[in-house]
Amino acid sequence: MAFPPAFLDELNARNPIEDVVGQYVALTRRGSNLFGLCPFHGEKTPSFSVAPEKGIFYCFGCHKGGGVVNFIMEIENLTYGDAVRFLAKRAGLEVPDDGAYQSQYKKKERLWALCRAAAQFYHAQLKTPAGEEARAYLQKRGVSGQTVTRFGLGYSPNRWTALLDVMTAKGYTKEELLEAGLLSQNRDKGTLYDRFRNRLMFPIIDVRGNVIGFGGRVMDDSTPKYLNSPETIIFNKRRNLFAMNVVKKSKREFIILTEGYMDAIALHQYGFDCAVASLGTSLTQEHADMLSKYTDELVLTYDGDEAGQNATQRAIPMLERTGLRVRILRMRGAKDPDEFLKKYGADRFRLLLEGCENQAEYRLRSLQMRFDLSQDEQKVEFAKQAAALIAGFGTAVEREVYGTRAAEAAGLSPDVLRMEIDRARKRLLRQEKREETRREMDPAAAVQPFQRELRYDNVRSAVAEEGLLRMLFREPALLAQTEGLTAEDFSVPLFGRVYAALRERWQNDLAITPAALADSLSPAEMAHLTAVLQKQEPPLSETALADYLRILREERAKARVSDASDLLAMQRDLKKKKGYGGS
Repeated sequence: MAFPPAFLDELNARNPIEDVVGQYVALTRRGSNLFGLCPFHGEKTPSFSVAPEKGIFYCFGCHKGGGVVNFIMEIENLTYGDAVRFLAKRAGLEVPDDGAYQSQYKKKERLWALCRAAAQFYHAQLKTPAGEEARAYLQKRGVSGQTVTRFGLGYSPNRWTALLDVMTAKGYTKEELLEAGLLSQNRDKGTLYDRFRNRLMFPIIDVRGNVIGFGGRVMDDSTPKYLNSPETIIFNKRRNLFAMNVVKKSKREFIILTEGYMDAIALHQYGFDCAVASLGTSLTQEHADMLSKYTDELVLTYDGDEAGQNATQRAIPMLERTGLRVRILRMRGAKDPDEFLKKYGADRFRLLLEGCENQAEYRLRSLQMRFDLSQDEQKVEFAKQAAALIAGFGTAVEREVYGTRAAEAAGLSPDVLRMEIDRARKRLLRQEKREETRREMDPAAAVQPFQRELRYDNVRSAVAEEGLLRMLFREPALLAQTEGLTAEDFSVPLFGRVYAALRERWQNDLAITPAALADSLSPAEMAHLTAVLQKQEPPLSETALADYLRILREERAKARVSDASDLLAMQRDLKKKKGYGGS
């Protein structure tokens, strides 16, 4: 989506990064930069920096970085074009009539409006005679009328084209209904029909209040039990959670993550307005990142069966990577929160919440359940695995507490298990030390980008390219001395594109700032460029500039010679195979 460069420069100038970031993060000045706790991952020591003079942010912990547009993309979960529109509105700027962008955004607006109209249609159908079965089902499940209204629940009629007929009469096209995931198409005949039929309907609403998709549940034992909207340009199940639009307003200090829509709805109805559910998919890193923006603590309420336990084990490290404190709720006498609340009520559930296990307790108890501790062989194996688990806990207090518990469970002396934990801990530390030494002994690895997709094939040239770009961003006038240098002279394609963009902007008297390149670089590329610019700046001297240029040209010449040698070798091999040459 190509916006006019002059407009983007004005957008960046009218949205100072320190002002925009300051609305989300408490910043403290330290020298020329500002620092705060990163909003993208949990941390106790500020590693998130904002450089007002450069117009960039960078986190030394999670390595996210970029300009003000990149920040809004990340914090508000927006596309590039939508982030530009967001900042334009903030600054009172009118977005230029860029055809490609306007077309894409208008298409999204049409699909949002279509999905909202569909949600209203389904909600209205719930109140008709055709919706009697769905109303009876909701009543049986104990869902109140107030909850039905709050979540916009509805009913999809048991007819092939009920929604199709109504929406086309409102002016929406069949193509739009297909794009929104509201229709399906017969592969053989090509006929179109409603995707959702005879189902209780759950609108899925994003954090900005847009209806983006639906979940449909059968009211009998037919399959599939749940049918969700397919992926569309407005619906991505990996990046959204059911009821997140409600939960983001909750005053509670934690969020409850459930497996199903009905569990989340039941919790809200019983006064726990902090429950969300995933959208028919396992928890993803995107979900974890989203949750960490709204809370510091998460309660997992997955089912207690084997599948639920496996899901919990997978989710814990993913959630902890974002800095979330994770607690696990265990239920007895009910298979899920919905059933528990109906049986025992909100007060008993509140007691369950207060007694939630933390992740360490949960992991240790789950491990213990796999062994018959009345048998010596299994007792020994449990002790070994428990020691390995506890050795990885971060503090000595945790290792002492859970070591004692594991010893009691196995009927062993705490001192004996403590020795086993110490041995496991030493092995773990030795392994970490070997990894650290390996990295220190490999300087080439030390300068590689954190983003795996951006690797340096020629480290000597790449380091010189980094230094050159830092000089050019600091003093654009030095571009006059790089005449003859081209993007192809760079060993890192990203740096070649950045250099070409800088020359073009310099020649057209446009601003030379990292933020100005946000429209032409991916988030990962922008983050890496920001990381490069955060490094110590080189002296502004003609000697340093000449050295960088010399290294680039030397390494480029070597690459050409290498390429030519490879080509000659290939020609010789080809001649041998065809019998043209001798030995």
